[in-house]
Formats: sequence, structure tokens, C-alpha cells
Amino acid sequence: MPRLFLLAALAAVPLAYAVSSQTYTWKNVKIGGGGGFVPGIVFNPSQKGLAYARTDIGGAYKLNADDSWTPLLDFADDARWNYWGVDALATDPVDPKRLYLATGMYTNSWDPNNGQILISTDQGSTFTPSQLPFKVGGNMPGRGMGERLVVDPNSNNILFFGARSGNGLWKSTDYGVTWTQVKALPSTGTYVPDPTDTSGYNNDKIGISWVTFDSTSGSSGKATPRIFVGVANKGSSNIFVSNDAGSTWAAVAGQNSTFIPHKGVLSPAENSLYVTTSDGAGPYDGTSGALYKYNITAGTWKDITPVSGSDLYFGFGGFAVDLQKPGTIMVAALNSWWPDGQIFRSTDGGNTWTSLWSWQSYPTMNRYYKYDDSLAPWLGPNVDETVLGTLQIGWMMEALVIDPFDSNHWLYGTGATIYGGHDLLQWDASRNVTLKSLADGIEETSVQSLISPPTGPSLISALGDIQGFVHNSLTTAPANSFTNPVWSTAVDVDFAGNKPTNIVRIGSGDSSSGKQVALSSDSGATWSQDYGAADNVTGGKVALSADGDTVLWRTSGNGVLVSQYTNPFAAVPSLPSDAAIASDKKNNSIFYGASGSKFYLSTDGGKTFSAQGSLGSSTSPVKVVVNPGVTGDVWVSTDKGIFHSTDSGSTFTTISGVSQAWSIALGAPAKSGGYPALFAAANIGGIGYFRSDDAGVNWVKINDAAHGFGSASANVITADPRIYGRVYIGTNGRGIWYGDASGAAPAPTTTASTTSPTTTTTSKPATTSAPTTTTAPTTAPTTTSPTTSAPAPTNTNTQSVYGQCGGVGWIGPTVCASGTTCTYMNDYYSQCIPS
Repeated sequence: MPRLFLLAALAAVPLAYAVSSQTYTWKNVKIGGGGGFVPGIVFNPSQKGLAYARTDIGGAYKLNADDSWTPLLDFADDARWNYWGVDALATDPVDPKRLYLATGMYTNSWDPNNGQILISTDQGSTFTPSQLPFKVGGNMPGRGMGERLVVDPNSNNILFFGARSGNGLWKSTDYGVTWTQVKALPSTGTYVPDPTDTSGYNNDKIGISWVTFDSTSGSSGKATPRIFVGVANKGSSNIFVSNDAGSTWAAVAGQNSTFIPHKGVLSPAENSLYVTTSDGAGPYDGTSGALYKYNITAGTWKDITPVSGSDLYFGFGGFAVDLQKPGTIMVAALNSWWPDGQIFRSTDGGNTWTSLWSWQSYPTMNRYYKYDDSLAPWLGPNVDETVLGTLQIGWMMEALVIDPFDSNHWLYGTGATIYGGHDLLQWDASRNVTLKSLADGIEETSVQSLISPPTGPSLISALGDIQGFVHNSLTTAPANSFTNPVWSTAVDVDFAGNKPTNIVRIGSGDSSSGKQVALSSDSGATWSQDYGAADNVTGGKVALSADGDTVLWRTSGNGVLVSQYTNPFAAVPSLPSDAAIASDKKNNSIFYGASGSKFYLSTDGGKTFSAQGSLGSSTSPVKVVVNPGVTGDVWVSTDKGIFHSTDSGSTFTTISGVSQAWSIALGAPAKSGGYPALFAAANIGGIGYFRSDDAGVNWVKINDAAHGFGSASANVITADPRIYGRVYIGTNGRGIWYGDASGAAPAPTTTASTTSPTTTTTSKPATTSAPTTTTAPTTAPTTTSPTTSAPAPTNTNTQSVYGQCGGVGWIGPTVCASGTTCTYMNDYYSQCIPS
């Protein structure tokens, strides 16, 4: 499944505003299956049981003895949000305490920061960054290649790192602290996935694919002389070797340069280098490829591709060598989307192969494995194993490893989880190996929306790639994701204030029926399509009226629409197409909207809106939330702070000390009958997560140094109306968190004035400047998101597929190529997505 990612890099502007902290206990809401792409898994060859996994937007993890994983980068905050994009990983074979991560999210403008090598001397408990003079792309095309970062197995003070964007090969001789470019390498990579893309995402050079030391060529304490490097070229030499520790390089003779090398894995006992190749950079593409074996002693190549002809409709990604059994190797199809993924195994160095499944006679499949999704039942489908198209094995398979100390233990990464098991040798005997989800502890979902209704389940989520869930338990993986209709990505969800078992959710354009609105009357247990929705109208934000009969929908490309009683949706031209929207939770006829510095009110069920009070100098409202017990008591977060109205938006009070705010939420009050607790992802003397028990007069910071939650502007929050102090934070890459206060709140420092929700206050402009904000767009080529109006066109050219077509400050093309639609990703980025 394609991935939907929203990220933002923020420059915090400290304010002269002191905020005390309150201790919170933070835990992940268990989804259990990973939920996202795992492009790399690396075992340490010297310490038994030591392994790490890297993800494209969710950081890095360390394997535990019970098969679970421990996250290593949860401290990443706004200043370090790009730490969660891990483009390469190296574990030291000489000193296993040392771990290195190459981090950075994008190589284009979506990430304004250069990358870094994170250095750990305690297996990831702590890290020290070594800044690089260029960007690193953990969420760029080709992120499953590698590993690009390696430690010299004979002299572990030496590391090599293969960069992207034509920046070439880099070397460190002081354990990663400083780096110098290796300029003698003949090629830095010429391949780009789409030269016509103008966003910098698909038209950037993939660069160096992988670096592999030949450990057999050296001796302990001295630099290893022989080093192989794979480079992302097609049609020209792409595998190079140095025999003098990197001083000079030459193309390896006899190579076939038709495809791009993805992996270069050494088999020391065979004195051979295995190379997987594909015609695309991955992880989404790849329709052909090959597998080669290079005999280092003889200097000869052999094509050992497991299949040919019509059976070869994919490239090759992940590759594993069994160090306990020379000649036993495995290779994964990078993208076999139908009828399932595929993995091949050979015990004779690639002369003969067996596969994880085969055709008995079409359409009957023989699946040579037992499927176990007990740790994440929603992954499924755990159905009749002869059914076509179940995709049990996976897709985007660039990570494949065999434990160097245990031939029975294997793991591989997919676009949604980690699979593997502890009975791999059964493959060679009974052909009935266990295929088990083994991603417990890896919570990598991209969270789009969260609600916590006052009755029924405590949490309902809308997620990128895996739809979303009704979370009847926060500590047990859900049994199923949303059904009927099924979309890979749900982008928003809301409940009816007077009838909170009534739920609406919207999708991003990947439903087989084309309709992207679904309704439930039983808290999400069952769903039905809203047939009032037109086909191919997608994405955006949604609000459900208090009685659950009216849906207000800010779509991704068709403006704001409204429908009552599932009748056809009608346009609402009186509300701007980029408006943040919300429903009143008591009055069924009232909806709210916010766009720019204006606030809008509808009293006729969303059919028409009129402008009300001012939101000061705001240009980008983010969220409108409504007091669930009082009509007209409304809060708005914007790029200029938080605004509060008690008269349905006629007038607003600016909340003191808040210079910028993103997601906000109202939860259970501190005292029975009191005002709801207000939660905010905001800049209040610094960017963080805060709670106020007195309507914004006093705040306490609730996150800590160990829990940064990445980019505040990319995250969503909701608060529990039944449990005081509980808040849910949906991140862009580390899943959903829930936090509970575990200590007493600090004493208030400011005396609250009258905060009754019926009090009318005088509007006043925000006086504190907000921090500079740079936003990064989604990168999944086929995923869509909500829409917003872009600045007036200043460029009459036509934008290519997946190119940028709008956003705050955009001056490039706004008209998309035929067959694509300019689709809102966030306020700062819209993208041409295939219709």
C-alpha cells in the first residue's frame, strides 16, 4: 500500500512566558503490526540476538529477546523531527555497543535541514549527532536500498556512507565524528525516478545504493582493503571495487548494468558477493530485475535469477545469507503485488530455488507456510490460503535477514509490518515454515485523525495506509480495521454530539466504489457507504451534525459540500474551500468554519455560512473545537495562537502566551461540573504539548525530554471526555500515544478572570509573532489528502504527475497534467495526483 506522510520542520521562537511541567505517563496505543514500511533490518554478526530495524518515518528500533522491539528515537521533537527518517543503519561488528544511524527525512525543500549521523556507544540508549554537509532522505525513493552506512569489520574506527543527490561516498576514520568525501569513486549515481518531476522528490538522484566490505580481504586492526560499492545507475557501470581501502576505484569487470543494484551482500565462506537488482529505485516500483553472484576469487559473474519469462514481473530487493550454512541464501521480490509477495530460497548458492508459494494450476495456489497474525489480527487476511490476492506475504520487501547465530530465525520487512519466525529450516524439509507478524513494539502509523466520543469505545482512529480502527482496548491490537467500504487511507473522522454512537469517516480516493464517505450508527462496529457522495470526490475534513443527520465535508478538490439524510451532496460556496470546519455538539443546525483571519457560522445545517468575528492576524487556522456541553463555545488554533469565543464566533479572546498552535482538544474537566480541560500542541514559551484546566489562563507542559512526538504541526490530538487528564496524540510515524497525568498539577501562576462559557469577550489581535514554519508534503505517489485554496496562479505551465501544484507561497504551475488532480496535502503543499 502507498504511504501517506505529513511532516513539518519548525523553528521554535522562545517566548518570555514561563510554563511549569506536569509528569505524564506515556504509552503507545497498541496496533501491534507496525503499520508502515520497514526498509532495513540488520543483525550484529558478533553479539547473539542483537538486531535493529529502521523505518522511513518512524525512527529505529532494537530487537528484544521476546521478539518485541524497543523504539530508540522517541526523544525526537520539532527541532529534530527528521531523526525519524532513517536512511541507513550500521551496527559495529567489532564493538557491538556502537550503533550508527544516517537520518534525515527529505533531500528536497520539504526538509530544510541537512542530515546527520547519529552515534551511539550504548546500543541506542543515547545518541550524539554528527552533522553532515548535505541532506539525507529517509523517506525518499530508493530508501530500501543498502545498507549505505557500514563499519569496517577489521578497523571499526572507519566508516563509509553513501550519500544521495550526487554527493557521493564519504568516509570517517574517527567513529563517525567527522567525515570527508571520497572523490576517487568514478560515479555518484545518475538515476532519477522521474526527471520531469519539479518537486525535487522524484527527480533527485538516488546516489549510492550500498557499501559492502569484503571482510576476508583484511586482518584485524588494519583497514579492510577490498570494498564494493553499488551505485544507482542504469545502462552504465554501477558496481565498483577498491582494493586499497578506498583510495582508488574501478568498475567491477563483467557486470551487467541493465538494472539498478539494490543490495550487495557478502557470503564470506563462498568468497562471493550477491547483488539484487531492479528496474526501479523502489519501494513502490519494480517490474523486472535480476540476481547476480560474483565470485571474487575468479572475478566471474553468474546470473542466478530464480524465475524468468512471464514469471518475472518484479524486481528484487531483500537478500539474506545464512552464515551458518554456506550457500544457503534467500531473495525477496521487491514488488509482486499479485497474487501475493514472493520469497525464494536456495541451499546451493543459487543453482536451484524453492519459493514461498507456487501455482498448483491456476487459479489454485500452493502456499508453503503457516500464517500467524495473532500479534496483529487486523493484518490478515487470515483466510483460506488458496484464495487469490490475499497478500499475506507482503509487498515492498527490501529487508530480509537470517540471524547469523540461528539458521531457524529470520525476519523481513514489508510495507506494513515485519514478518518472520523461528522455524526457517522447515522450508527445506516439510515446506511448511511459519510466517508470523513480529513487529510488536513497532508503531509506525501515520495518524490522520482521532476522536474520543463520550460513549462507546474510548478511541477511534483514521490512519494512513491501514484505514483506521475502533480501539476497544488501548493495550490489545485491534482485530479488524474498517470495512465496508475499505480504503487504504482514512483522512478524517467525527461523531455526533447528541448521538455519539453515530460516526462519519472519509477516505483519500482509493475505494473501489469511488465514494469516500462512510457512516456508522454503532460506534464504528459496522459501516455503510453514504450514497449521497459522488464518485471520485475525495479527502479533506469532515464534521457530523449534533444529531448525526448532516455531513459537512471540505473535500480535496471540490470545495465544501453538505448533505442531510444521505441525499446528494450540494456545494457550499459561502465557505472557503480551505476552511477548518466543526459541528456544534448540541445544536443540530450549527456548523463552524475558519479560514484566514475570518470565522464563519452556519445556522441552517451547513447550507450557508456568514462571516463573524476576526481571528486577528491569522492566516492559517488549523483546528476548530467546540465545548461539547455548550452551544457557541468555540476554540480555534491558528498560526497566530489560540482564539476563544463564547458567542458562536461573534467575538474572540486571544489566549495570552500562545504564539502558534496546531491541534487542540477539549477533555474531561479537573472537577465535576468544571470547564473542560484544554489540550494543545503549541508554542507556549517553546513548542510542546500543554494542558490548561482554566480555559487557557494557566498551562502545564505535559511532554518530556523522552517524548518529543516529532513534528507538532503534523500531529493530531484528541482528549478523553471520560478520564480527566488523558490525551491522545497521533503522530506522523510513531503511531498513537495516550498520556495520563501521574503527578499533581503545579499551582496556577495566574488568577483566572471570569471564564464562564456564556461570557462575551472583546476581540483583540495577537501580539506575539509566531515561529517560522516549513511544511513537508506527503510522498506516497498514489495517496490523496484534503484540499485547500492555493495562492493566485503565477505560472501558466502544466505541472507533471506528482509535482507540486499549490500551497502557501507557491509560485509554480497550478494546472496539473491530464489525468491528474491538484490535491491538497497540507497548507504548504498540494500535489498532482492521478485521478
